[in-house]
Amino acid sequence: MVQRKAYDITWGPYRLVFGKRTLIMGVLNVTPDSFSDGGLFFRRDQAVARGEALAAEGADVLDVGGESTRPFSEPVSAAEEKERILPVIRELVKRVKIPISVDTCKAEVAAAALDAGAAMVNDVSALRFDPEMGRTVARFSVPLILMHMQGTPRDMQVHPHYDRLLPEIRDFLAERIRAAQEAGIAFGHLLVDPGIGFGKTFEHNLTLLKRLDFFRDLDRPLVLGTSRKAFIGKITGRDPLDRDRGTAATLAVGAWQGAHMVRVHNVQAAKEVLAVTDAIREASDE
Repeated sequence: MVQRKAYDITWGPYRLVFGKRTLIMGVLNVTPDSFSDGGLFFRRDQAVARGEALAAEGADVLDVGGESTRPFSEPVSAAEEKERILPVIRELVKRVKIPISVDTCKAEVAAAALDAGAAMVNDVSALRFDPEMGRTVARFSVPLILMHMQGTPRDMQVHPHYDRLLPEIRDFLAERIRAAQEAGIAFGHLLVDPGIGFGKTFEHNLTLLKRLDFFRDLDRPLVLGTSRKAFIGKITGRDPLDRDRGTAATLAVGAWQGAHMVRVHNVQAAKEVLAVTDAIREASDE
């Protein structure tokens, strides 16, 4: 078992305490084409109801996205992305007490979402796709998740290659932490995600899960996103909507190996799996 360092991020009316308990980020895709639940919550009323349900099931954060980042996906315009998510965020802010994260690579979308009441940014490009994103996050003084991705969603799964998988990802994240700080974002507001499924082979994903401890020296809360991903389907033979049992195994391993927060579609199942895993983590050694 990997010991987890404790972190406390407090901003505005919100507080996230990492370490003793594995936190849960509930996924809310307001898209027609996400790999797992695309189209299921595309209507505004469906998305708002789903967000409320995720919060009621025990999510610590809601992650709202309006652009699919599945492999080979095509980008959408900032205008379309805003049209999808802003009404949902405005309504959810009135109905849930947990922080809402906006999952976007575009500074224009992030700024509009934060103005609408979102309180965090989850940028799968780690500030690389939009030069204004860092300054935007700094201006709002909110937490930011920096994720590793080799390439772009359109091409990231075309022959992913690393000479040294773990050091390359760690060095990338360290460099992006520096870039975020140079943009004016507080070190204490940063979280990191090794980007399982984003420019990784099947074997890369398994190695990352097994060696999450490798990223401890970045000294930031570690976010893990494995929910319903293709590598689970390759092992189990299940379609995306039927991968929650396989996902559960990755959550237990991830928490055991030091993940501070997991990003999932099925919050209720994750909460039970993590409650048991965390109880074992906290048990006496004798």
